[in-house]
Amino acid sequence: EVQLVESGGGLVQPGGSLRLSCAASGFTFESVPMSWVRQAPGQGGIEWVSGITSNGEKTLYADSVRGRFTISRDNAKNTMYLQLTNLKTEDTAIYYCARGFTAGTVVTHKSQGTQVTVSL
Repeated sequence: EVQLVESGGGLVQPGGSLRLSCAASGFTFESVPMSWVRQAPGQGGIEWVSGITSNGEKTLYADSVRGRFTISRDNAKNTMYLQLTNLKTEDTAIYYCARGFTAGTVVTHKSQGTQVTVSL
């Protein structure tokens, strides 16, 4: 069974930073490209944020976060990360990890997500 467990969210002021983690199990993590997606409060849709190839050599970012967020992974630990810097109020959302590299190929699972709230 695929399990994805997100952590690291919290309340932060605009301009602040956070580091999110995603612990994966139930599949061969090192062979699977991964992504971060998010769902803003009151929004029904999911926004793709960033993707990383299975070996970590290639990364992609949504225009809204490019230059502020950095995705990475540690295949030895079956864990993926998202470093969030220069946070804005519009980054407030529940962040989820998912399998897949791009917005068109991402597959979400029924994970809990981690809440990021950016507010004064």
